Amino acid sequence: MHRRLLITVLLFSGCFFCRGEIIITNTTGRVLAGTNLLSLHSDKEISFAEVLHSQDFVSVGPGVPNFGVREHSIWLKFSVTNKSTANHLILQVAYPELDRIELYSPGKNGVYKSLQLGKAKLFNIRKYKTPDYLFDLNIPLNKTETYFLRVKSDKQIFLPVYISKPDVQFQQSGTDNMLSGIYIGIVLIMLFYNLFVYFSVQDKSYLYYVIYIFFVGLTQIGLKGYSFQYLWPNLPEFESKSIVLFASISGIAAMLFTSTYLEVKKNFRKARPAFWFCVVLFIISCIPALSGNIQTGFKLMQSATSLTSIVIFVISLTIMLRGYQPAKFFFSAWSVLLTGAIIFLLKDYQVLPYNTFTSYSMQIASAIEMSLLSFGLANRINILKKEKEMSQAEALEAARENARIIREQNVVLEQKVSERTLELKVSNEELNTTLEDLKQAQSQLVESEKMASLGQLTAGIAHEINNPINFVTSNVTPLKRDVELLFDVIASLENVALSDSQIPEKQKQIAGFKEETDFDYLKIEISNLLKGIYEGASRTSEIVKGLRIFSRVDEDDLKKADVNAGIESTLVIINNLLNNRIKVIKELDRLPLIECYPGKLNQVFLNILANAVHAINKKFGDKTGGELKISSYSKEDFIFIKISDNGIGMDENAKKKVFDPFFTTKDAGEGTGLGMSIAFNTINKHKGHIHLSSVPGEGTEFILQLPVKQL
Repeated sequence: MHRRLLITVLLFSGCFFCRGEIIITNTTGRVLAGTNLLSLHSDKEISFAEVLHSQDFVSVGPGVPNFGVREHSIWLKFSVTNKSTANHLILQVAYPELDRIELYSPGKNGVYKSLQLGKAKLFNIRKYKTPDYLFDLNIPLNKTETYFLRVKSDKQIFLPVYISKPDVQFQQSGTDNMLSGIYIGIVLIMLFYNLFVYFSVQDKSYLYYVIYIFFVGLTQIGLKGYSFQYLWPNLPEFESKSIVLFASISGIAAMLFTSTYLEVKKNFRKARPAFWFCVVLFIISCIPALSGNIQTGFKLMQSATSLTSIVIFVISLTIMLRGYQPAKFFFSAWSVLLTGAIIFLLKDYQVLPYNTFTSYSMQIASAIEMSLLSFGLANRINILKKEKEMSQAEALEAARENARIIREQNVVLEQKVSERTLELKVSNEELNTTLEDLKQAQSQLVESEKMASLGQLTAGIAHEINNPINFVTSNVTPLKRDVELLFDVIASLENVALSDSQIPEKQKQIAGFKEETDFDYLKIEISNLLKGIYEGASRTSEIVKGLRIFSRVDEDDLKKADVNAGIESTLVIINNLLNNRIKVIKELDRLPLIECYPGKLNQVFLNILANAVHAINKKFGDKTGGELKISSYSKEDFIFIKISDNGIGMDENAKKKVFDPFFTTKDAGEGTGLGMSIAFNTINKHKGHIHLSSVPGEGTEFILQLPVKQL
């Protein structure tokens, strides 16, 4: 079995000799293996056994092969002949962005052994601690060996393959480290310098630029493999996503920096949709990368980067041509970066040779761009400072001119002020006269309202007292007649008692007198008449008592009073307005005595109740059905009086104006329009509130809220 495998390997090795081979001699330096590489790629993953026997390998051509983004693994095949005295050679694949690279080396008896490296593996498993992939090639003198490389990556596959002696390789690695170290140093200097300036001037442009520098630096050293080597060697999963994420964030920061530095919103407003489209595209490219689809995220990131480069180039060029001076530095810096990117891409596509300059063109351009943009930011600050100084100078000149104008105007103004003062003096005299007239008119109106209330009070008293007095008067005449009859009976009984007649005769005469005068009925009639007179006198006494409670209108001292008593006395006064047609419903709870002006509150009750009776009469006329409901209750430190009717109600306009002075819905001559205004002011004087609700055609409800104590 081993012999057959060995024979097969020798046959295939012979084929390589026909195609050309890599020959290492004592004078050979570092050999680029592009021309001597054969490649095999399929639309599926194939095993090494299939590759070993495959006849489909093709030459990759001169230079450094660029296979683009591939879904499946790529196989490379090459032969090396060692004609040097050193049997230990180094194979270098100078592209750190490979997820998986596996070298198949021939061993004893023709059996191949493999060594797998890549970003999908921990960095610490590498024998040589360098960002590039280094493999040992142990080839005896004058011996030819055939090797296979299996390569897979979610990103672009670019394969600069070198073979050299160890000392040459380590010298090259030192050069790479030095160049990358210089770049990292420039990035750190620009980062900390601009961060310090940001904390000094608090300009958002510096903050966006610091973020841009930081993530561009991470992206560039990530492409060279140093971030995986030094920052997160044990996080291969994050390393595979980092380039897409860092490049996207740096792209967003670049757009934000461009917007603030070039003042795109002011200088090129039409470019903002393209600007935000690029930002959204960068954000979208991060989503598949975070979810594990690195290849899709990388393609989206590349598209977003290309579009952003064009957009920023066009924006900066346009704004520069429009005369915005800071755009000159920006356009120069961005042009340098684009030039470096173009050189880097031309190298990938074999238009330019692969060498140290072309492979580091992006880092060189990035370092120059950072420096130019830092100068641009400093220049922008100087420009803003000059503009500020010019603005201050203009403001100072304007202030001086204003001072001169003010001095000139002061003379004119003083003259006008004197004239105006004289006019105002005359106007003030007229206003004082008018104010005095208004005060007199107001006093007359208030007195008019008082007289109107007094008229209602007088009418109510006259009506209420007239009924019981009439009752007493009508009972006096029959009582006088009955008393005279009683006197006659007493006189007759006296004559009988003094006569000489016998007792039976006297009894007979007395009985005759009683029958003649109907003495028993006389007693009953006198009793009824006295009872009626008593009831009339009692009713009159109650009315006088209610009048005494109600009529404290002019009292100006706070005192504790029973609000329910005031309501009852007011109902007595307006009883004549009810005409026995309006039903009064009273639900008066026991209330605490409150500090108030009792007479003024009684006037409030009178005004509200009189308006309620008027609204009911407007709706029902001479018919029954009107209801006037009065209730009172206390809650915490307040008492509430609710007065509601089922009258005509009020519309929204009337509700808004009901407490305005002189507003009335009554006909001319029926009211002054001051009643509810006085009621409102009285409740405010008591530090209370009036709540009004009304529905046209259904009725009106007033709720008076009064504090128990006047603090």
